[in-house]
Amino acid sequence: MRRTAGLVALAALPVAVLSVFFVLPVSGMVARGFWPEGTFDPGQVLDVLGRPRTHRVLWFTLWTSTAATAIAVLFGLPAAYALHRLAFPLRGLVRALLLVPFVLPTVVVGVAFRELLGEGGPLGFLGWDGTPAAILAGLVFFNTAVVIRTVGATWESLDPRPAEAAAALGAGPWTVFRTVTLPALRPAVVSAASVVFLFCATAFGVVLTLGGVRYASVETEIYLLTTNLFDLSAAAALSLLQLLVVTLLLALSARLRATPDGAVARGVSRPRPLFPRRAARRPGPPAYGDVLAALSTLLLLLLVAAPIVTLIVGSLQRSGGGGWTLDNYQALGGTGEHDALLAPAIDALVTSLRTAVDATWMALLLGGLVALVVTRRSHSRSERRIRGVLDGFFMLPLGVSAVTLGFGFLITLGPLRSSPLLVPIAQALVALPLVVRTLVPVLGGIDDRQRQAAASLGAGPLRTALVVDLPIVWKPLLAAAGFCFAVSLGEFGATSFLARAEEPTLPVVIFQLIGHPGAMNYQMALAASVVLAAATTVVMLLVERLRVPSAGAM
Repeated sequence: MRRTAGLVALAALPVAVLSVFFVLPVSGMVARGFWPEGTFDPGQVLDVLGRPRTHRVLWFTLWTSTAATAIAVLFGLPAAYALHRLAFPLRGLVRALLLVPFVLPTVVVGVAFRELLGEGGPLGFLGWDGTPAAILAGLVFFNTAVVIRTVGATWESLDPRPAEAAAALGAGPWTVFRTVTLPALRPAVVSAASVVFLFCATAFGVVLTLGGVRYASVETEIYLLTTNLFDLSAAAALSLLQLLVVTLLLALSARLRATPDGAVARGVSRPRPLFPRRAARRPGPPAYGDVLAALSTLLLLLLVAAPIVTLIVGSLQRSGGGGWTLDNYQALGGTGEHDALLAPAIDALVTSLRTAVDATWMALLLGGLVALVVTRRSHSRSERRIRGVLDGFFMLPLGVSAVTLGFGFLITLGPLRSSPLLVPIAQALVALPLVVRTLVPVLGGIDDRQRQAAASLGAGPLRTALVVDLPIVWKPLLAAAGFCFAVSLGEFGATSFLARAEEPTLPVVIFQLIGHPGAMNYQMALAASVVLAAATTVVMLLVERLRVPSAGAM
């Protein structure tokens, strides 16, 4: 009974927070869709889903997400091999740089590709500006890092002996890959592809910035229905459909990640040199496949760098051309041309930093408690049942996108809109899955006998946590804090609904600047995007030094 009471007490805070700031908004969204006038009327939902515009939005979301997923996997697999199975100079730096797009704010990615593909941009001759091709490029840029990190971590852990045995029996490199390595990697590849598809289907800033109102996904359609057309019932109907699809995708992804792999034993494999020294047993040049993977990774690095470099160069140029200048950065202290902003961009940066700090400690507190609850060993049937119910309840936020969450906040928590904590709470819920996915594998891997030994020597629960858990979990905890801070700093989906006009965050300011006419406003948007990208990149590089593979899987 004491253990069960302790479990309930430990789960009380996250249960209360999720009940108020997740269950209530989602319930309000469901009520708005099925009870639009206070009476049950599912016909409104069916009417929205039957509109030709809705069909076009659903089809656009489906085919762009599928195409972007296929391209991301095609680019990500060779890079995952090169960065996790080969040794070459600056490998750690290249890996960190290729993972940076994953935490770049989506609105920054959209602005960077507009600068790269727009008229006068380095790739403007392609004519992709304002087309689905630009949206695809932005989605691939943003999500290839997921494939690299997820598949690379699995590839790094494969035991090399089965492949070596197949090669010793006369199998060629491609035969070994097809018959031994690929079956072992298949669960990781399919899992990564399902996560990438989910991210593409719920992309917001990239599609909104590059597609405008002409090309809309489900996420941007919810935003446009809410802010432009004030059709809350239609937005609720689309949110319900998205909630169902996203939940099914997450369940499928979780099942694929849990698929046991009996093809190859797991082990620790050391990366082999890309250019090995000549020796009697390893004569000749490096394998053709290794060189091809390294060249493919170099090409991917150039493709990733192109929009970022273009963004930086554009932010240092005068509007309309005419030389280099820092005026665009100095202008961030003002409100833009024709007073496009209600608050200076530099104040928005301060607001973003303050909000990210609040969101980070909230997400760490909630995520840490959730991780402790779901990883502690159950000692009775009732405790096991309670823990199972809590585990399922805590995973509910994974099934809701940021836009849907922000919309739910908007229609159910209106009286709290003046609270300065509403935005960081929403951002903390968005970042919560990162904390849980980072801490749960680490806490779950701690041998419970160490805690029992500490307790038998007289250590209390707090002392046991400090002596046993903290030395193991502090690096993943710092990594989770870094991911939360970076994600919160660039969060745009929920914040676009909730940020107060007089206290916007920097992503909201960037979107406002590119939406107002005036060359100076656009140049300010470029400068603000560079500042925001630099902040998230620094955080990502620091996190990568901690080398916590599980942190970036989701």
